[in-house]
Order: sequence, then structure tokens, then C-alpha cells
Amino acid sequence: MLPHQTRMTVADWSALIALSVLWGGSFLFGRIAVAEVPPLTLVLCRVGIAATALHIIIAARGQRLPARWGDFIAMGALNNLIPFGLIFFGQLEIGAGLAAVINGMTPFWSALIARGAGVESLPPHKLLGIAIGFCGLAVMIGPAAIAGLDASLIAQISVLGATISYGAASVFGRRFKGTPPLLTATGQLTGSTILVLPLVLLIDQPWTLAMPGPTAIGAVFGLALLATALAYILFFRVLSSAGSTNVSLVTLLIPVSAMAMGAIFLDEIVTGRQIGGMALIAVGLAVIDGRLQEVLRRAHRTPDG
Repeated sequence: MLPHQTRMTVADWSALIALSVLWGGSFLFGRIAVAEVPPLTLVLCRVGIAATALHIIIAARGQRLPARWGDFIAMGALNNLIPFGLIFFGQLEIGAGLAAVINGMTPFWSALIARGAGVESLPPHKLLGIAIGFCGLAVMIGPAAIAGLDASLIAQISVLGATISYGAASVFGRRFKGTPPLLTATGQLTGSTILVLPLVLLIDQPWTLAMPGPTAIGAVFGLALLATALAYILFFRVLSSAGSTNVSLVTLLIPVSAMAMGAIFLDEIVTGRQIGGMALIAVGLAVIDGRLQEVLRRAHRTPDG
């Protein structure tokens, strides 16, 4: 029997769809910006600008960050620095839509890592969902790419690595229970800014880089302010109103948004293999979540059962 799930209102659904567009847009903005801004520098711009915006918000609300800098820096590494860097590196070779679909593997790694850390069990339906999800990933990548080990495959593996880091972050983030989510977001973005700044100065040496064009600069600010700062605020609103189970549905919507925007704005081609892989990942997520089983039970329930 599933735990009670909060019923979502029209406002909740509207906010969830808007959130999927914002996070789907992060792959569009990333694909545009990384063509002119190195991945590490792009990470710094994204987290630094977003952290500044959230600091302004919490200051206006009279809030202060708790003194948990070790936790914030670790969370910033797992949830921002590592995955953002790997995704931007991957987007040097693959499109926004494909990157977003691979990113949909995050909940599967979250379940596996939670089991390995001993904080959650893996009942049969979750194991089945994980297996279906990995089948979807295999369909997307395809045997030819695996055999060739080309740049596209390396890029896809890079994005897949980001999902593993996100999965670890979801388990590590449990220690922030009781901390206001907006403060957690601000703290982790600040922590990741502290981490990535010396790497950028040492590796990218941004003062030697050419000035990006206006389109790339616009994409950077879109990443930081829309797809990060505003998206976090919207996420916390849905989380508070509808609960964690319902807000997790955004994982199913992000690839759709990203693929649509990639096709419209970047002329990316959506292949049948990508659609098939995304469908399998969506089914796997539904099985893990338990909604699919609940729907099937209701469909077969007798009137007096």
C-alpha cells in the first residue's frame, strides 16, 4: 500500500510544468553557452550568479545561513560542481534533448545509492523499475556507439556520470532535513562557487578567453537566474504544497521540454531511438514511484472489493 499522496491543485500542476520548462531550458542554455564558454567557467558563472541572487533573497527575508560550511561545500560538489561540469562537457558533443533524457536516470542511481548506504530498501518493484530504466539508457546509446567509443559516447557517459553524482547528492542531502530548503540551496550554491573558483583561475584562466557573444552571455544569465535561482524557488514552492512524491514527476517532464526546445531553437533531430529510450525510462520511473502499480490496482479493483 502506497503512503498517502497529496492531491495536486491546478496551481501545483502549473508550477510543476513551469519548473520542467526552466530545468529543461538549462540544457538549451548550456548547449548554447558552452560553445563559447569553457565548461568550468560556465559552472562558475551559473552557481556564482545564482548564489548571489539567492543571498539577496534570503537577506531581504531576514534569514541567515547556518554555520554548516562543510556540509554545504560537500553538497555543492555533489549537486552542482561535478554534475554541472560533466553535463556541460558532454554538451560539447551532444544536443540538449539527449542530455536531458540521460539526466532522467538520476532517480535510478538515487535508489541504488540509497540502498548501498543502507538508508533505503530496494523492494522488487524498485529493482524492476531500475532494470527498465537501464534498458532505456541502452536503447538510447545503441550498440554501434558502444562499439565505436566515439566522442558522442564519451559525452553521453559524461552526462551519465552527472546523474550518479546527483544520486549521491540526494542521499547526502538527507542530513539537511529540518533546514529551510531555500537556505540549503543558497548554501550549496555558495559552497560550489567556493570550490570551482580556484579551478577556473588555475585551469581556464578566464582573463585569457575571448569575450563571449551576446547570445552566449544571455544563455549564461538564463542558466543562472532562470534555470537555477528561479527554478530552486519554484521547486521549493511545489515541494511545500504538493510533497516530494508529486514534485518528483518533474523528472518525467524535463526531457520532453528539453527535446522540444532543442528541436525548435537548435534544429536538433529527435530520433526514434531517443523517444523509445525516454519512454522506457519514464516507465521505469513510474514503476519505482509506485504510481503505475496503483493505477493498475485501481483499474482492476471490483466495485465491492
